[in-house]
Amino acid sequence: MEAENGRGRRIGQVVILGGGTAGWMTATALARTLGRSVAITLLESEEIGTVGVGEATIPTIHWFNDLIGLDEAAFVAATQASFKLGIEFVDWARPGHRYFHPFGQYGVAFPGVPFHHRWLKAQRDGLDLPLDAFSLASQLAKDNRFAKPVSEARSILSTLGYAYHFDAGLYARHLRGLAEAMGVRRVEGKLGAIAQDPQNGFITAITTQAGERLDGDLFIDCSGFRALLIEGVMQAGFEDWSHWLPCDRAVAVPCARVADTTPYTRSTARSAGWQWRIPLQHRTGNGYVYASAFLSDDEAAATLLAGLDGEALADPRFLRFTAGRRRRAWVKNVVAIGLSSGFLEPLESTSIHLIQSGIAKLLTLFPDADCDPGLADRFNLLLDRDMDNIKDFLILHYHATADKPEPLWQHCRAMVLPDTLVAREAHYRATGRIMIETDELFREASWLAVLNGQGILARDYSPIADTLEAPANRTQLEQIAALIARAVPTLPRHDAAIAALTGGGRAAA
Repeated sequence: MEAENGRGRRIGQVVILGGGTAGWMTATALARTLGRSVAITLLESEEIGTVGVGEATIPTIHWFNDLIGLDEAAFVAATQASFKLGIEFVDWARPGHRYFHPFGQYGVAFPGVPFHHRWLKAQRDGLDLPLDAFSLASQLAKDNRFAKPVSEARSILSTLGYAYHFDAGLYARHLRGLAEAMGVRRVEGKLGAIAQDPQNGFITAITTQAGERLDGDLFIDCSGFRALLIEGVMQAGFEDWSHWLPCDRAVAVPCARVADTTPYTRSTARSAGWQWRIPLQHRTGNGYVYASAFLSDDEAAATLLAGLDGEALADPRFLRFTAGRRRRAWVKNVVAIGLSSGFLEPLESTSIHLIQSGIAKLLTLFPDADCDPGLADRFNLLLDRDMDNIKDFLILHYHATADKPEPLWQHCRAMVLPDTLVAREAHYRATGRIMIETDELFREASWLAVLNGQGILARDYSPIADTLEAPANRTQLEQIAALIARAVPTLPRHDAAIAALTGGGRAAA
């Protein structure tokens, strides 16, 4: 349909290259939003494996689940999911130390003075309660319990946040079923040829190796690290961040579930990186993210296998990657979503968030068939900001350590930090203030958890907190901690909460 009355020609066909989590999340979101007004085709091959190690999420996933109308009970059952209240960090700040990054908020919202400034003042006035005492999520996680947040602000349950652990392969399969029911057409096969308009360089079609031609107005590159369209055709360029985030390998292996399912991810620092533990209903996911400059693949696999909870269920699987981002994730009529747009290691479970972040931006800026370059510029700017902020948050974990003599940790302590992170840490140390922008992913509570957990402590607090009477402030905080302590044993065990949602007995077995 030609443009008329000043209106651009609408996109009629979208082609998604690649399945997996990124491809099927994109297909489902587009189908849900656009209905059948746009034909959506997804090309994937059963012969090409997906990365599939990003099995832990953060609370922003609720936005995506709401967008596509996901039924939580069906989703949890189909993907063997468990709930996630946060991440436990073991041996990160120093050997023998652990801390918890909870979802939700610390304390309760008081008028006038932010809660953590009240806590900083109370510490100065003699309060001897750690930050974790004021997080219901942290205390529930320690006791292997789970509860969902409520909207009633007067309830301590309103301070909770939660996400999920799930089997990424089962998640993609579940989304595929939803997408195909909404009209998405899946084509089995591998990419063969790519056709471009000789005048403007837009991709006009891709052809499978079997010869099937898929015409499109907009192409979504979900081909993972290969970035077949955004890099292979559009040559978007790549900004390498490995000087800040030197881990470039991962080895993953699932093991048998041998105990109750914990409602949190565990990250344990190792000599040349860190090991993840992600509990699912039917198994436990494990992996070692490491820097190949400091550790061989064989040593990494041996370390991982020696630290499993139960029997290994598969052979170790290795992945290679480079931390960084595509210089442009949208070029002409190609938009990269997921790993094709860049990669940040899964230390804070942001991989799936970055997929849905790209989807959200694409929906907001969804173009006409001419793909106005101004839309691409805005998309790239916003995605760059998102990745930059996450990058700084990850670097914080690596550089703020002590008593760790291994070469990786020596390198990270000595490296020159991004100016943005230097400024943020300086502000917190000097004033207790956490400087974040309104659109940043990680909010005050997250930065507070990791700054304090990694040993970066505030020397002062907001002067406004001095308007509070010290005894009254301490008493209020002690009452909040006591309320949380009383609430924890009244709430369900994690496996019981899963079973109650899904109506099954397997999770509680």
